[in-house]
Amino acid sequence: MSGSEIQKTRVINELRGFIRKLLQDPKILEQSLTIARQQLTDGNSPAAMARIANEISDTTSVHIPEDPAEHSEADKLFLELLREVVQEEQALY
Repeated sequence: MSGSEIQKTRVINELRGFIRKLLQDPKILEQSLTIARQQLTDGNSPAAMARIANEISDTTSVHIPEDPAEHSEADKLFLELLREVVQEEQALY
């Protein structure tokens, strides 16, 4: 298996585990979106994204490392999707 295939497999496995958590506790999504909405009022700076990650880790069963350099691909994808959803909501108003 090549390095890129190993990387893809690792990301897929991590996303599977994350989706499993969401299915077991659907409140995680609601809490995460609420946190993102509150933190993204000042824009989507790296500091805001770090605060979102920290608050999600503090208030849900999802753990996202405090240091953005330690975020996995799945962590980055989740945070990016939260940002996109909040931006789309704001664009509707």
